Amino acid sequence: MPPDALTASRSRRHIATLTRGWQRVGVLAALVLLVIMASLLSPRFFTVPNLLNVLRQVSIVGVLATGMTFVILTRGIDLSVGSLLGVAVVLFAGSMDSRGTAVALPLGLGAAALAGLVNGIGIAYAGLPAFIMTLGMLSFARGLAFIYTGGTPIPILNEDFYVLGNGYLLGVPIPALVLLVALIVSGFLLGLTPFGRSVYAIGSNEEAARLSGVPVRLYKTIVYAISGLMSGLAGLLYTSQLSIGTPIAGQGYELDAIAAVVVGGTSLFGGKGSVAGTFLGTLIIGVLANILNLTGVDPFVQQLFKGALIVVAVFIMSRRT
Repeated sequence: MPPDALTASRSRRHIATLTRGWQRVGVLAALVLLVIMASLLSPRFFTVPNLLNVLRQVSIVGVLATGMTFVILTRGIDLSVGSLLGVAVVLFAGSMDSRGTAVALPLGLGAAALAGLVNGIGIAYAGLPAFIMTLGMLSFARGLAFIYTGGTPIPILNEDFYVLGNGYLLGVPIPALVLLVALIVSGFLLGLTPFGRSVYAIGSNEEAARLSGVPVRLYKTIVYAISGLMSGLAGLLYTSQLSIGTPIAGQGYELDAIAAVVVGGTSLFGGKGSVAGTFLGTLIIGVLANILNLTGVDPFVQQLFKGALIVVAVFIMSRRT
């Protein structure tokens, strides 16, 4: 490569690195500003019990959003994560007391991961649009949850299981620690492995990635399987927190997960973003919901704030692109 071209290439990489850094700083600054505003609006916000409560509340959506990050980085979308969470929830509840934890955990996690794998095969190998495939899975999985339960919630009597969703470890809610582990593992996969670099490459230019030797179809399938597995893990936290399995569990959570990813700076056009940004986006949405609750804002009005936040985030992202 000629010296001028090499210098230009390095300059472009340097600019791209700086841009990603500024995006993360911008999201962090927005979170800090929101926390300051929340502290001024309600004296109850900046208290240890409330902050720990926020961490517990965002853990489920945070785990879902972590899996969604993989999908959106490949320029895909997964509308089925809420329904897959629901399937995992009813399977956990239906087998926890009768068959024990050793059977219930792999059953719920495996079913969600398998459904994600089916999504990936349909998208990567059958050529179905991600929107259509995952929308179909959303309805299919929700139907399975209702058939399995007969529309009746299933209570869980195993009180030891409640600790996972409601307990503390070293003063930190266990669900928040589960989210932290999911973030660390996902960050390692995306940032420090050939698989992660290939995920970014697929989202940036799928055809170029294929010509470079990346097994695009295989990796896209794996990405949706990861999203399904994360849905199962989120379902595990959900079931333990509420100690009941209901077929309507997770309805609408797919929108919250997508919102967290987008607000965190991951591009809907693929190839740009990180799980660190997704975590910050999850916190922004969680803090916003918490302060609206503390100040007595009507739940229906809260949806307006969430929708406006998504639109603003996508607008800023599109302008940067």
